[in-house]
Amino acid sequence: MLDRDIRRDLRSVPAPLAETIARHLVATALLVDTDPVQALAHARAAAARLPRMAAVREAVGVAAYHAGEFASALLELRAARRIDGSSHNLPLMADAERGLGRPERAIDYLSDPGVAALDAAGRAELLIVVSGARRDMGQPEAAAVLLRDEVTARTEPKPWTPRLWYAYAEALLAAGRTMEALRWFTATAGIDEDTTDAAERVYELTIDDETDDETEIDNEDGGAEDDGPESDRLEDELLGDERLEDDGPAAGTHDGAAVDEPDPDGLIASGTGAAVDAVADDAALADADADADGAGDADAEAEAADHGDTGGASDAGAAVDVTVDGEPAAPVEQPAPAEPAAAVEPIEVGFSAAEDTSAVPAAEVTADTPPIPEIIFSDAPGGADQAGAHRTSED
Repeated sequence: MLDRDIRRDLRSVPAPLAETIARHLVATALLVDTDPVQALAHARAAAARLPRMAAVREAVGVAAYHAGEFASALLELRAARRIDGSSHNLPLMADAERGLGRPERAIDYLSDPGVAALDAAGRAELLIVVSGARRDMGQPEAAAVLLRDEVTARTEPKPWTPRLWYAYAEALLAAGRTMEALRWFTATAGIDEDTTDAAERVYELTIDDETDDETEIDNEDGGAEDDGPESDRLEDELLGDERLEDDGPAAGTHDGAAVDEPDPDGLIASGTGAAVDAVADDAALADADADADGAGDADAEAEAADHGDTGGASDAGAAVDVTVDGEPAAPVEQPAPAEPAAAVEPIEVGFSAAEDTSAVPAAEVTADTPPIPEIIFSDAPGGADQAGAHRTSED
């Protein structure tokens, strides 16, 4: 179980002690991969009994490295190198620097003078560690370049080849060269005997590629489909605008502002009130003229009889006989009255204008009713002369 060099070194110590140290070293080697903490305990027990032996200090350093105690590992490995001057632990020392968060120091180990004394396996391990340090520093392309010559060398696969190819594939993946990384992971899985998880990485990358393809297809197909609530809101707004264009402005509005519709009741009430006021004014004017004139002559009575029902002015073109000092004067043509303004037709409701105006009794024309004199407007053509002639007749 022990290396020949270790057994040679143990011959210089008493047999009981050498046997105890050997047992602790064997236990450390057996447990380092499965139970590194227990392996470290055995290594430290051996170092407590024989601290000046390089193999014992190296065992402590390796067990501490696997247990994650990188500072202790670096300390013990440096001590072992000082004792025997060997550089075969340079890859572990560089990786311990990475574990302590100092990748730049790990890169410095590549220029250590002891690198030239490393065998092919040791050099490959050191390149893998330094490549990982480059990735830690955010330099994946440099990490890939560092391993390219080793992985592309046309040689037979060695025991360390799977780990070298795996590290190269990791560098390519970190550099964004996914397809190349997938190819190297696949090659690693072809020669690996459970040293790495290359087969799992191939599966993960393949599933990721299929998922990305399905996502792209879904995005292309979903471009013409409903985009969710936002699309529904935009569609409703567009439909609302179309309805406004088709229907036009709503009744009772003009340019977006509300327009007051006329009140039918107000129109009828105002029209009825105007009619009542007109009838009352005519009746009052008739009473005033009757008091001023007294009893009219026979001709005026006859003329009033002709116009009594209408209560208004005589027909257009009718002549008025006016006498001056008992002599008849020339008949004067009565001017045609102005056409009345068009009446506003009220909106029909539950009552009529006749019912509203029935409250004001119409003036009845009898034989005793004094005649209603005609009113001559002075602003009508010839109105001034007619008015004077009329006054003369009355006098």
